[in-house]
Amino acid sequence: MSDPATSSGQEPDLESAFSTLRGLLTSGETLEAWAVQHRLYALTHRRACIAATSGRFISLNRRLLGGYDSADIRWQDLKETRISAGILAADLTLIAQTSSDLNIGSEVNRVWTFAGLRKDQAQAMYRICQQHDQVWREKRRIRELEELRAKSGGVQIGGQAGDGQTYSGANPAGAESEPARRLRQAREMLEAKLISDSEFESIKAKIVSGL
Repeated sequence: MSDPATSSGQEPDLESAFSTLRGLLTSGETLEAWAVQHRLYALTHRRACIAATSGRFISLNRRLLGGYDSADIRWQDLKETRISAGILAADLTLIAQTSSDLNIGSEVNRVWTFAGLRKDQAQAMYRICQQHDQVWREKRRIRELEELRAKSGGVQIGGQAGDGQTYSGANPAGAESEPARRLRQAREMLEAKLISDSEFESIKAKIVSGL
């Protein structure tokens, strides 16, 4: 996308909106894309503006008598993005998942729909949202993988346990042995596609070698 500062010169009525958007950026945050409503979709109100930055999605609704209302979605909270495009305009919908932050911890999924956006701008916004969504999905996958790996490999087999006790291999009747538990968790990770076949074989080999 082109820089808002350049494009806003073509439409003087949007200059204040772009100035407000830039003023909302935090230190080190950069503006990646933006979109505004077509005039035909904003006959009774000032056109809504949305923006994608390096850290979040921002919506900006300017009031008729001055001032504005803004809201944002952090990329790590983005759950899904949808676009519906026509000949001239497009609708963009974002779904944000529950956040662990205390300030919005009580909110369940938030659904935001922006209708009548300029088609090319909405498409650019959609692509950026998808890119950030994929990045954070991968980060969550890696974190889950590390947590499962820690659980499956947290106890030393055939040596000294974390509390200084030697693992004897004896188990109460009916209890799952530690190697069996770790192997089961590794297989669950494989079935969930959190690890590859080669990673599973490597984990299995370590478990067996420790017996």
